[in-house]
Amino acid sequence: MSTDRQAETATAAAEEPAGAQADSDAPEAGTAAAEDQAGTRTDADGAAAAGAAVPSGPQAPPAADATAEDGAGAEGSGDAGAEPAAGGGLSEAQAELAAQKVERERIARRKAERERPVEAGAKLSGKAADLLAAVRAVESGAKPSTVYFDEAPAAPRRPAPAPPAPRPAAPAPTAAAVPSADAVEGVRAVLARGGAPESLAGPVAAALGEGAAEELAHNPWRLLAVPAVRPTQADGFARALLGSGAGPGDERRTGVLVGWLLEQAGLKGHTALEAPVLEKALAQYGVPDPAEALEQAIAEASVLVFHEPLGPPVEEGEEQPVRILVGLEGAAMAEESLADGLARLAGTFGGPADWEQAAAAAPDRSSGELVRAVAGHGLVTHTGGEAARAEPLALAAAARGLGLRVCVAAHAPGGADSVTVAGLLSGQEGPGRDADGQFALDLLVVLDAPQLDVESAAALVEGVPDGARLVLSGDPGVLGSAGAGRVFADLLAARTCPHLVSRTPDPGPLGELVSGVGIGELNQVDAPGKEVVIVPVQDAGEAVHRAVQLVAESVPRAFGIPADGVQVITPGHGGPAGTRALNASLKERLNPGPGRFGGFDPGDRVVHVPSPGRALPTRVVSADAEGLHLDRAGARIVVPKELVDSQVRHGWAVTAHQAVGSRWPAVVVVLPGDAAQSLSRDWVYTAFGRAERHLSVVHGVDQVLPRAVAEVLPKPRTTRLTGLLKALAAAGGQQER
Repeated sequence: MSTDRQAETATAAAEEPAGAQADSDAPEAGTAAAEDQAGTRTDADGAAAAGAAVPSGPQAPPAADATAEDGAGAEGSGDAGAEPAAGGGLSEAQAELAAQKVERERIARRKAERERPVEAGAKLSGKAADLLAAVRAVESGAKPSTVYFDEAPAAPRRPAPAPPAPRPAAPAPTAAAVPSADAVEGVRAVLARGGAPESLAGPVAAALGEGAAEELAHNPWRLLAVPAVRPTQADGFARALLGSGAGPGDERRTGVLVGWLLEQAGLKGHTALEAPVLEKALAQYGVPDPAEALEQAIAEASVLVFHEPLGPPVEEGEEQPVRILVGLEGAAMAEESLADGLARLAGTFGGPADWEQAAAAAPDRSSGELVRAVAGHGLVTHTGGEAARAEPLALAAAARGLGLRVCVAAHAPGGADSVTVAGLLSGQEGPGRDADGQFALDLLVVLDAPQLDVESAAALVEGVPDGARLVLSGDPGVLGSAGAGRVFADLLAARTCPHLVSRTPDPGPLGELVSGVGIGELNQVDAPGKEVVIVPVQDAGEAVHRAVQLVAESVPRAFGIPADGVQVITPGHGGPAGTRALNASLKERLNPGPGRFGGFDPGDRVVHVPSPGRALPTRVVSADAEGLHLDRAGARIVVPKELVDSQVRHGWAVTAHQAVGSRWPAVVVVLPGDAAQSLSRDWVYTAFGRAERHLSVVHGVDQVLPRAVAEVLPKPRTTRLTGLLKALAAAGGQQER
């Protein structure tokens, strides 16, 4: 992708107002905390929810306000699950986040033993100085610096996936550190001096640690560590503390902005940004010399720099075209560890088994081909629609029949034979870990693989032992992960492992409709059994009325599907036909009550969001001093009362991101006129594909829907995994020769 093209697409991470994307791109689609608490958030109705009421400073020019005030990061990180559980115990979300932290620490220890591919030191000399010259050469259209790129390694430093050293057992999860009262009080005093709301004291102290007051007094822009705060608000706070010295070119400000922009890019799914794109975003926030700001961040090692070869290798003596990427350490480390882990599994699989007999006994041809592929490879990808999910399940059954230890993990809660990815990582579900911190299994099958973000995928792969096999299966047409990365798509693009494409089509009119959407065609299908019904509406009010009527009366009467089996899906949370408005009307019709438990009553259908990217359909049972009691398929969940506002939302109507990975007997998709800008092919494909027997489309967007299906493709994400996998595969092939 050219630099100009990158500037038009990846800059959405720093430039595009969050509300313009509704549900199509946003982590808050699976995060209730981010929905209301991630700062200024513009929903489909165009109304902005106020973030932290910090005075705005005049430093940033109008262009910065236009692109930043609603904030690309307004979707927020949604750290809903990071708060301590009541009573000092660990909640499900805390256990999951702590376990992932343990995995990341183990990854960090392993990566520290290796040489970094590109150095980012504290002084601008050698490679760092040459890099800056290369960045500017790329921007000007000139060739990159031969000194820098000649010295950089052509491939990752580990040429082949050698068996790793024994790994230490994962320690038990520990609760997140709670800031002391003195730390909070000190931050409160600094906030008061700068005119910021004292309610930010706790979040700031938690984000910055015990020295938060001193750090904030020295660098007021560190206020951006709180997700609700926007740069213009931090500017106003800085001016109140520092006076006229708080200029837009202050090194403290620019350093924080570089990291903040990369964090917002992560919320958009990017694991890195091209250097010219990052500089353009800095300029839009009023930084007078973006190149110098990036140079300073590199010198201070607050960001990492990578070069990625473009195109095939060139002849000796010629210069390899490259793109310069800048990223934060966490995502970069996870992406490299994931690439190494996938290469390790591809090269260390083993174990005798009569796979051919199992393949011959498979229920269909596609399942048999998948069994044979797994017999000869440690890493296999598998793609297909909803009907194709039976194939990896058949593989798992065959492997169990061979006496292998098998685990099937999915994004959302499934059948008795599967666990959730989050539950497997936290240790609350699945086979558990051995003394070396590895999962006790021989075959791991991951369904809904497009929902894997780079950090959870790295933690997952790190836990798979040498010699075990890994199968990643999913539908590439659905919406991508809520977190950073495009793991499944990058692995498919790298073509470094066998890829099985299912021959099993989704049946019936619904399967025909969804399959057409997947290739960009919105076809009229023959639905003699009313499997697909279009309900035209004129405005949002009529859309809400018809949706409630369909759920409460029409679908139950015509198809015998109770209202509990009908799910409403809409593009955004706000607006006159968003999830909030629809849920209010559906509750009034289906389960009226005073909302005596924090807005909820027994019997309410709700969505529990224990951590970012996870949206679990549950039902309210009761409430007491311990918290809100929910039921999820017979399992009891208790949400502490202080977390109810951020983790629980009514669930009769959800967004497509919240619905991904789940299916219902009947689905009502509401497309009000104000949602036209939020529609894309992957959104429509995901929403329509959630229906098992019946789909009603409450249609108020006229010709926007077929145009979105035909022309609006998923927003690109800037990642490094494909290049890393290809380089590892090439290095492994050279060693074999």
